Amino acid sequence: MIDHLGIVATDYPNSRAFYEKALAPIGYTKLMELGPEITGAFHTAGFGQAPKPDFWVSSARPGQASSGTVHVCFRAANRAQVDAFHAAALAAGARDNGAPGLRPHYHPNYYGAFVLDPDGHNIEAVCHDPV
Repeated sequence: MIDHLGIVATDYPNSRAFYEKALAPIGYTKLMELGPEITGAFHTAGFGQAPKPDFWVSSARPGQASSGTVHVCFRAANRAQVDAFHAAALAAGARDNGAPGLRPHYHPNYYGAFVLDPDGHNIEAVCHDPV
């Protein structure tokens, strides 16, 4: 089980705005945002379903660079949410990395969609339920 995870964005305001739009169809909202006055050095926004954020996007700390790519998969309640995530992410500026559809090589009901976010992170939404 993953409790939460985070990524460092090269353009924090752009990435924060991207995730606000791209994650809305699967029920994720920005639940918390903290600045350097709280963190001591960086901005961070926590997304999730109330009451607890479980996905964080942060600016780099002074002297820190965003490095590497990250794969994050968000669970959707149904296939329509996967479709809506993909459309919203593309509209928000993502690049397509796999249109919505079945991925039977994972399991027969695996229905996912993939996009690359503004920093090139591979972001996915998946529904494991049949139809």
